[in-house]
Amino acid sequence: MYYSFMAATLFQETVFLTNLYATPADWQRDLFYSVVRAGHLKAGFEHRIERETYPGHELILCLKGRGWVQVGGKRHEVCPGGLVWVNCHHPHLYGAHNRDPWELYWMRIEGRSLDRIAELLQVRSQPVLEGINEQAVMREFQNAFQYMSGTRPSDAALASAAVAAIIGLAFHVRLSEPGLVQPELPQAVSKALERMRLYFHLPMRVSELANLSGMSESHFSRQFKAAIGTSPIDWLRRERINQAKRRLIESDDPVKEIARQVGYHDQFFFSKDFKKMTKLTPTQFREQERHP
Repeated sequence: MYYSFMAATLFQETVFLTNLYATPADWQRDLFYSVVRAGHLKAGFEHRIERETYPGHELILCLKGRGWVQVGGKRHEVCPGGLVWVNCHHPHLYGAHNRDPWELYWMRIEGRSLDRIAELLQVRSQPVLEGINEQAVMREFQNAFQYMSGTRPSDAALASAAVAAIIGLAFHVRLSEPGLVQPELPQAVSKALERMRLYFHLPMRVSELANLSGMSESHFSRQFKAAIGTSPIDWLRRERINQAKRRLIESDDPVKEIARQVGYHDQFFFSKDFKKMTKLTPTQFREQERHP
């Protein structure tokens, strides 16, 4: 790994206005997004970071001046108000513009779902989120600074909430144009998902989905699990239960009929799956949702 951090001595030097560290406990890493490094930086003319790989993801908010980031062999300019998302597990390079060095907030975060979120936001091809609500992002960075080093359980939760809020703002700006961001799924997996979403109520076998995708059953199952994180049958079961939830709330149909509508031909197995996923029987769920 190559790592460099150089500050010009004859010109403006890099200054850390805030420089924070935290070592989250195991339970914090299991439950929350964790902020492990963060700060407020006024860059010098030679500010530059280059890494092959590094733990976690970095979020950088450009407050003033200009910078740049390079991922996937492509360089992207960063202007004031731009939020940069870098998946540090992949090679990356970023730094200050040599004529107008940036001032920035930054944080390095860890969390089990961050790779998937970064994929949905397509940060490898579009690492700079422009047009984001800068003031709102600034507030959440400041909240993360305040709580990341705290020792109370609530501090870990509040720091995580700040990260979640930034993620929400990132999704808002990227999803402002319909269809701009789509999960980058293999075509075979997309075909199978489309079929299961449309025909969840029909009997369906993995072999049929594999044939639709032009793969062997074992290869298709591996591809599906790698992309979605679960098996095709488990995904279909969850989709059927989600559809059942909607029917239980919106209709007065008997539980047995709803089971049939979502693809279960045995009410016993439907109720068993429903309780396993919701901790409630279908009748209890309907009662709870209608009379909270």
